[in-house]
Amino acid sequence: MILAQNEIPAVAKYIRMSPHKVRRVLDQIRGRSYREALMILEFMPYRSCEPITKVLRSAVANAEHNAGLDPASLVVNQAFADMGPSLKRFRPRAQGRAYQIRKPTCHITITVKPSEEE
Repeated sequence: MILAQNEIPAVAKYIRMSPHKVRRVLDQIRGRSYREALMILEFMPYRSCEPITKVLRSAVANAEHNAGLDPASLVVNQAFADMGPSLKRFRPRAQGRAYQIRKPTCHITITVKPSEEE
C-alpha cells in the first residue's frame, strides 16, 4: 500500500467475512466525507457495516491524535478489502466422504485524508 502525504490508514485483519461482501459496502463510502460515510454505514442492512464502521472510526481517531487533523474535514480516500487466509472445515457426507468448507476471512483497509475544499 503506497500512502501519499496526509493519508492516515487503519487496518482490521482476519475479519470473518467474505471480501466480496465487504467490497460492496466499501464502494459506497469511498470518496465521501467522514460524517456522510458514517450515516450511510448506519442505515445499510449489511453485516459487514459493523467492522467497516470500526475501521473508519479508527482511521479518524488516528488522524485526530497522530496527525492533529479535524475529523469534520476528513474524506475517505482509499477503502479496500483483501482476501485473508481461509479457515478450512469439513462436512461429513454419505459413505464416509468429507466435503471441504472454506470460511473466508478478509483484511479491511481504510485511509482518510483532509479534504481539498479548505
